[in-house]
Amino acid sequence: MRNPMKLLLTAVLLFGLFAAPSTIVSAQSKGKAPNFALKDANGATFDLSKQRGKVVVVNFWATWCGPCRREIPDFIELYGKYKEKGLEIVGVSLDEGGWEDVHPYLKKTKINYPIVIGDGKLAMAYGDIQAIPTTFIVDKQGNVVDRHVGLMTKTQLEAKLKGLL
Repeated sequence: MRNPMKLLLTAVLLFGLFAAPSTIVSAQSKGKAPNFALKDANGATFDLSKQRGKVVVVNFWATWCGPCRREIPDFIELYGKYKEKGLEIVGVSLDEGGWEDVHPYLKKTKINYPIVIGDGKLAMAYGDIQAIPTTFIVDKQGNVVDRHVGLMTKTQLEAKLKGLL
């Protein structure tokens, strides 16, 4: 039997994806970003607390999410462009199938930034995420400075990053 919490989270995310337009929402509680330390696709641990001194884009997404898939090429491009200037991007997959769903997608898209598998607990820690994609920008001191619900374009993300890098 499937985990009822995962099913509920998936239902809420799907509802939010189709019911809510793409909007920019200020961070619910500006302050320290909830920390997490999760294994990435290569088996290395991505620890948000060890990213101090960098601007971190935390992107909640899933392989089945069309807007998520559309924004990934822009994230790949911006990561390549700004990584040396102190940008880190981490994709937090909320795919119910975990790595079984994510690994084939990663091979196909050649994402150049860390991808980890999140869960409902992490989504709740970031303010009860109702729809994906949802993207948070964390400044060099570890504070959430922006939250964007829905597809984020390259132009939108780059404009937000320029003042922080």
